[in-house]
Parts: sequence; C-alpha cells; structure tokens
Amino acid sequence: MKITFLTALFLVGSCTTLRYSEKIKNLKDGVVYEQPQIIKSYANTISQVDLKLIISELASDKYEGRRVGQKGHEMAAAFVKNYYKTNSIEPLEAAPNYSQIVPESYLGEKYGTSENVIAFIKGTDYTDEYIIIGAHLDHEGIVEDQIYFGADDNASGTAAVMEIAQAFKLAAQNGYSPKRNIIFLHVTAEEVGLQGSRYYTENPLVPLEQTTAMLNMDMIGRTDYKHEPTDDYLYLIGVNRHSNELKFIAEKANGLATTIDLDYRYGEENESNRYYYRSDHYNFAQHNIPVIFFFNGEHEDYHKPTDTEDKINYQLLEKRSKYIFTVAWYLANMDHRMELDLIE
Repeated sequence: MKITFLTALFLVGSCTTLRYSEKIKNLKDGVVYEQPQIIKSYANTISQVDLKLIISELASDKYEGRRVGQKGHEMAAAFVKNYYKTNSIEPLEAAPNYSQIVPESYLGEKYGTSENVIAFIKGTDYTDEYIIIGAHLDHEGIVEDQIYFGADDNASGTAAVMEIAQAFKLAAQNGYSPKRNIIFLHVTAEEVGLQGSRYYTENPLVPLEQTTAMLNMDMIGRTDYKHEPTDDYLYLIGVNRHSNELKFIAEKANGLATTIDLDYRYGEENESNRYYYRSDHYNFAQHNIPVIFFFNGEHEDYHKPTDTEDKINYQLLEKRSKYIFTVAWYLANMDHRMELDLIE
C-alpha cells in the first residue's frame, strides 16, 4: 500500500497527540489525596478567629502601613518572627534569626536595609527538596499623612501563611510531618517592584533547583468587582504555566477540606491586567519553579487608606486558607517530584 509523505506526517502527528493526551490523563488520574480525613482535620485548625487576630494587629495604626525600610515594617517583621518562635516553628538553618537581610545596596538609599522573614518545617523523606509558601509583608506606609493599612494587601496573605504554618506544625507534632521541607517566606519590598522576592531568588537560602513549588498569597481576604455579591471563589494564576500536574493537584484539592469556585481567567498570557507578572511568585517562575498565585482581585479599597481590617471577609479567608493548605499538603507529601512540561 502506497503511503504519501503528507499521510505519514499526519499519522506521526496523530500518534504524538494521542501519546500526549494519554500522558495528561495519566497525570490527572495519578493525583490522589491519601488520608483525606487527616488532611481535613488539620485544615480545620485554621480559624477565622486567629486570622482576625493577626490581621487586626498587622493592619493597626502602630505598624504605620508597613512601608519597606521604615519602623512599621521592622515591627511587623518582629511580630511575625515572634509568632513562629512562640509556636515552636523553627528558623531555617541559613537564617537562624528568621531573617534574610536585604541590604541597602540592593534596595537603594530611599528604602535602606530591610529583611525577608523565613520559617521552616523539616521534611522526613525528600530532605533535599523544598516547597515555599509565601506572601509579602510590606505595604504602602504613610502617604500624605494617611496610613495605608493594607489589610487585604497583604495582611490577609501574611496571616494565611502563618496559620497554614501552624497547621503543618500541629500535624508534625502528632506524627504527620511533611515528606518535603516547607519554607514559610514573608518577603519585603513587593510594593516597590517585587524586590524582596527578587533578592531571595538571586541569593537563595536553599537551592532553587531543589525548590519544587512556590505558593503565593497576595490579597485573599476580600471580593472583587466581578464577583459581587458572590464571594465563593478564588483566582488561581500561573497554575499551569510550568506543570499541568500542578493544576490537577489544585483541582483535586477542591472539595476535600472545603469547596470553592476556582477561577482561572487571569492566567492567560495575553491577559490585559498582567497579574501574573505583578506579585512575588513571578521571580520564582523565572527560574522554572511551578507557582500558583492565589488572589481575590482588585476592589474599591485597593492601594487606598480604606483597605482596613473591618472589611475583610474572615469566613471567606478561612475557607480560602484551608483550601490552600490542602494544596500545600499534597505538594509536601507527593511521592515523586512534580513534572515540568510547560517551561517558558
């Protein structure tokens, strides 16, 4: 039987497409959350009461908007470090005081010296691998004699990281330590160009090539214009830029400890707001580390002094934090390293 050149190309292409489809199906089918009741029990230790205590503190007058290089940010960093110390969550060996100094030579004279705050829970099996769970701690400070409190941006993400860390610590104390190391990273200088995360990725405290995922929480305590009055949603940005498997992990986490509408609309490369490029996960993605940017979208108080803690939806923040904890649990405990398949 005679087979033309074009027919041969078509057959090769069809086989390649079939193999890729099978690969995707196998990846999706392979995501199984083991011990779901255990995961749910520790997710449920995250409470809106504790989230509110943290945000009410960080978004109060005394922190003066947590401007990088100013006293309010230093005080906020001290508060976060004390939280980890009080809850027996250890510092990283390379940052024994929970601190990575970001020098003035890097930030410039306008901002001076600042710091990234870092805590750590040691893994048991894949001890040379790390996942990072992070949020930026800084905000706008005082502008024209008005405090920009930054309750949603980003005391909400900061509080979620702290509560998620405590949930993992409680699990570890009860014999459910993560298989991978977990770093809890509170970066500085996000509001002045993602500088804290850029400094970390240019001066990493653990090898970037051994960092298997980065989860970034930036503004997760409110709702945006597109979802009012409905609030049962969360934007996931960048989730499949480097790994389809990560998206399957995120999707199968939904419904385990809580159920929420996962909205991917801002993940497209041609998305006009360019949110993918505007928060700290981006500096990790530049190093081919799979990332998810968890985000609630913009609202009328975005980058205004009216972004205050009384406007946070604490029930929703609890729900979102439990969901993110569930995703992190899988990443910390999966029995293989996540496969990269869409590298930019």
